[in-house]
Formats: sequence, C-alpha cells, structure tokens
Amino acid sequence: MRTFPVRLPHASSHEFFKGKTVRLLIGTSVGGAMDDWGRFIAPHLSRNISGAPDIVAQNMPGAGTQIAANHIYSIAKPDGLTLGLVNPGIYVDQLVGGKEVRFDWPKFSFIGSPEQLDQVLFIRTDAPKTIEDLRKVTEPVRCGATGRSGLAYFLPKLLEEALGLKINMVVGYGGGGDMNLAMEKGELHCRAGTVSAYLGREPTRTWIKKGFVVALVHSGAKRYSTLPDVPTFYELAEKYNTPDSMKRVAKVLLSSGVFGRPFIGPPGMAAERVKVLRDAFSKTMKDPEFLAAAKKRKWDIEATSGEELEATAKEVMVQPPEVIERLKKLFRK
Repeated sequence: MRTFPVRLPHASSHEFFKGKTVRLLIGTSVGGAMDDWGRFIAPHLSRNISGAPDIVAQNMPGAGTQIAANHIYSIAKPDGLTLGLVNPGIYVDQLVGGKEVRFDWPKFSFIGSPEQLDQVLFIRTDAPKTIEDLRKVTEPVRCGATGRSGLAYFLPKLLEEALGLKINMVVGYGGGGDMNLAMEKGELHCRAGTVSAYLGREPTRTWIKKGFVVALVHSGAKRYSTLPDVPTFYELAEKYNTPDSMKRVAKVLLSSGVFGRPFIGPPGMAAERVKVLRDAFSKTMKDPEFLAAAKKRKWDIEATSGEELEATAKEVMVQPPEVIERLKKLFRK
C-alpha cells in the first residue's frame, strides 16, 4: 500500500490558501442531498478559510462514492487543495474486503461533518406499506441505493436480513435525485434517506402532503417527535427477536450515521494545513450567515469536528472476526 510521508508547508498554511482554488469532489451526481450539502457549504467554508480560496464543487459519482474516495486517497495531492464528500458508510467496503477499495478509511484527513444522519425508509403508498405487509409479500419490493456503502443500502438490507422483509436492493443510482425520479416513475417502490431530508426537502415534503409515500422505520436510537408513529430499527429488532449477532452487525452499520456528511482530504496532509481546514470548518458551522442560510432551507446543523470523525474512524475499523464474517455474508447476498 502506498505510504504517505508528512509534507511540511513551505509557507504558513494561513497564507497558503490565498489566491488558490480548492476542488471539492462530491461522490454523487447532481441533485441529491449530498450534492446539495456540498454546494451549500462550499462558499461559506471559503469565507472562513484564511486566504479565502475559491472552492469549486465537482461531481465524481460512481460505485457508491468509491470512485471519489479512491481518487482522493490515491491520486489527489495532499496539499489541501482537494477535498471530498463521500458516503459515511464507505468504511464497510473496506471491512468486508471490497475489491475496488483503494483507501484505508482512518488515514483520510477528516475535516468535519455538518450533521449526523439517521435514515428513514419510506415507500410508495400503492405498494405494501407496513412491516407486516413486507414480511408476507410473495414478490419483493424494489429499494434503491447508490451502492453498498451507505445507510441508504444498510437500513433496507438490515431489515431484509434481521426482520425477514422481502426487499430487492437495486444499486447503481447516481444520487438521491435519480432515486426520487425512479420512485416517481414506479421503477422503485422505496428508498432510504435522511430524516432531515425526508421531512424538510423536496420532493419528499410534497410527497408526504399528497400521501404518495409513508415512512416505515428509521435508524435512530429513539423515536422522533416529528415521526411519532415510525419505530426505530432497534424496536423492531426486539419485537421480532433478532439474534444478538445480528444486532452487533447492525451497530457497526448504523454507526455510519455518526459520520454524517464527511468532508475529507487525502492522507499525509501537513498537520498545520489540516488544522487550518478543521478550524475553518468548525468556524463555518457556527457562522451566523451560514446558520441563517441553513435555517432558511429548514436544515438542522449538528456538526461533528474532524478530530471526532478521526477518532470514530479508528474505532469502527476494529471489529472481531465473527462480526467481519457476518458482514461479509450479508454483503454477498
């Protein structure tokens, strides 16, 4: 595996970014929640980096954001001028020995995340629309995901494996916008998305009002006051006597919600330059102009620092062999 010597900047990192352009590689296609977050944050982050570099968002979709992650890890220079936004559960690809993985998750330079992600599974109301319905149907419903490295895949797959729901996962969509269109066309019956996006963004906000979709279950630790009738996965796991081994697997997968929308940089970046970017990100998350703009969009900010993301990345990659084997079996199906 490629090694990454620490590179000391020739000039102060506070001066380095002046007049520069930073590329923000977004691992999904245009139109989904991840793309929206990246493009929304970019100009605010730019203002808070010393030197105010331009930040240009570019989409690099594919393989559940693995293409972007591999590029950032193995190709991008560790100079602070390339950042990325990838699926929060992409580390699972590494845990199960994914053949396309060209990165070591804990070695990325973690900058921060604007929110933590609980996912909700929602389904068209003209399809089987209760947990019991989905346990009994003869023909599985079709649920979409970008790939196998995010909660949009993890939650439906866990429901299939742990609770016996009849779900056929359809992967390869470029992003949330593509999946929404597929649901409107009837190509998909269901998908998982963040609770905040489901309640606060279009088209799901209108879908809810028109009765086009209904929420079935979410990945959070407790029920939401805004979704009082929607159970958590953990409630259903108890109700249907899910084995403890499967509950441990669920904890590994659903922990990806802690990473939220992880802004990352290449490994081997100079510590001083990482600190400048982390400080700027933290400052942005508290910036009155940024918070006002987020409030206008009805987006909640629940930021996680780069230091916290780094610690979580190191922790989540240490799993006992039996959990790794269970994960491998789950993802082979």
